[in-house]
Amino acid sequence: MLLTGGAGFIGCALARRLVQAGYDVAVMDVLHPQVHGTSRAVDLPPRVRLFTGDVTHGPDWDAVLRLFRPDQVVHLAAETGTAQSLAQATRHGSVNVVGTTALLDALSRFDLVPEQIVLTSSRAVYGEGAWRSGGHHFYPQPRSHAQLLAGVWDAQGPNGEPAEPVPSRAGETEPRPTNIYGATKLAQEHIMTAWTAAHDTNLTTLRLQNVYGPGQSLTNSYTGIVALFARLARGHQTLEVYEDGRIVRDFVYIDDVADALFAAIQRRATAMRLLDIGSGSATTIHELARKIAGLCDAPEPIVVPKFRDGDVRAASCSVQPASEVLGWCPQWTLDDGLNSLLKWIDSQDEATPSLND
Repeated sequence: MLLTGGAGFIGCALARRLVQAGYDVAVMDVLHPQVHGTSRAVDLPPRVRLFTGDVTHGPDWDAVLRLFRPDQVVHLAAETGTAQSLAQATRHGSVNVVGTTALLDALSRFDLVPEQIVLTSSRAVYGEGAWRSGGHHFYPQPRSHAQLLAGVWDAQGPNGEPAEPVPSRAGETEPRPTNIYGATKLAQEHIMTAWTAAHDTNLTTLRLQNVYGPGQSLTNSYTGIVALFARLARGHQTLEVYEDGRIVRDFVYIDDVADALFAAIQRRATAMRLLDIGSGSATTIHELARKIAGLCDAPEPIVVPKFRDGDVRAASCSVQPASEVLGWCPQWTLDDGLNSLLKWIDSQDEATPSLND
């Protein structure tokens, strides 16, 4: 079993699960300072073989595959910053797109076709997703900078009437990414689909919602809103909630994500599978901020009319298809997950960085 990007947040959790089940696991990871810092230890089980290498670099792939021939590959390696991707498009395109093609080229060079490839994609491929108005579904255009500057947060129906977002469902909701990160993740999906079909092997693509939990980097400014709020609230700072506070997300706990990936590995695909992985519950950012502030005895969060270009208004999903196909179901509530995360943060010695780090 080979995990690309496997020394990261999700990879470490999955590696522990796989080793406990008796799998022979190897990890290829560049150990990027933005994710791992300069002194953070890699939290992988001792039995895991760690290859330090860049997924975009062919010779690094050759060095790995000369020593390890995986029967399955879990492709986790990716640049994940939504806002960062607007200013660092080349970096995101290189790692997410070229890194994927470099993996596949290396497999071809070694005449190696895994029994299954599991790709971790993202809810970002949906963009704004589908919305509903008057009983009809429609796909709004990406929110422009001018629209956000004017404080027009929600999509509106074709005639300007109020509308509401619809939870995404893979295979039904059209992917229409609104930022460069989402576009590169969708490109990954297309590339993997073409290669696995041509080589008569199987592909499982899991579109992850917002993953959080113990093991998440506390020094990476782009690691996610949950870790950001948690580290600020622990310092008793006032949390700022963007737009009008009613941005919607689906926050899924790390153990549930590791369990979903493990289920996909155990129940190998016999045909291409495309599934959403989340908690199945939509939460506003204001609600999240209030929960974290309450747990940390921090001040009441405030709503500020700030925004992030390229961000979507609402993202949540239906987990029913994943439950039916994988025999998996999310087990963690948001309250339980936040308590677990905060206890883990309290056990860490990492200094709380500034927002500008």
